[in-house]
Amino acid sequence: MRLDGKTAVVTGGASGIGKATAETLAEAGAHVLIGDLDETNGAAVVAAIRAKGQAADFVRLDVADLASVAAFKSAADALKLKVDIVANVAGWGKIQPFMENTPEFWRKVMDVNLLGPVAVTHAFLPGMIERNSGKVVTVSSDAGRVGSLGETMYSGAKGGAIAFTKSLAREVARYGINVNCVCPGPTDTPLLRAVPEKHQEAFVKATPMRRLAKPSEIADAILFFASDRASFVTGQTISVSGGLTLAG
Repeated sequence: MRLDGKTAVVTGGASGIGKATAETLAEAGAHVLIGDLDETNGAAVVAAIRAKGQAADFVRLDVADLASVAAFKSAADALKLKVDIVANVAGWGKIQPFMENTPEFWRKVMDVNLLGPVAVTHAFLPGMIERNSGKVVTVSSDAGRVGSLGETMYSGAKGGAIAFTKSLAREVARYGINVNCVCPGPTDTPLLRAVPEKHQEAFVKATPMRRLAKPSEIADAILFFASDRASFVTGQTISVSGGLTLAG
């Protein structure tokens, strides 16, 4: 699956699934524009991609801040990048009983996991519509498909991302734009490693394949949706969870 001549935005590209996605899309031939709050790691990812002779740039991005999203879009324009692919990977959450959540927690979870992809997609969609082509791939979660104990707000936000994907797919299909969603199960990322070890062990035991996903395995699903191999696939959600949600 090749992406030669394409430009891809990857949010959350400084670590975890976002980093793996940036590397995978660059390896497939895309010019990758990475957005993340972590400027140090973001620059390191770009340097590593460029060292392989591939194309990448980094611009600081806070998907929960509309002004930051606008500045990110302006930076892409200044680099004269016509974005063909938007990979909404940035996400945030933590395990906490719903009744312990604060309104500030609710807002952060929603801003990052739902409104972030909405804002970034909204920024780059006009160019895709103008060119009558494009791919939008949003990383949701199996928590958004079937729920997850201790992640009620996160599940709600990720479920919203799935519904957003399906509705937008209907709206922009007439412009030749594909909009799809990847739902990881528990994945070996810095975010998951911050979870207590007993929870990590529980995730592994609950997964039929008895291990966590590798970030690169999620990135491979994103690559499929971003490629021409998925040219007649839109509004779809794929679970990459080692069988965790077989009944979901």
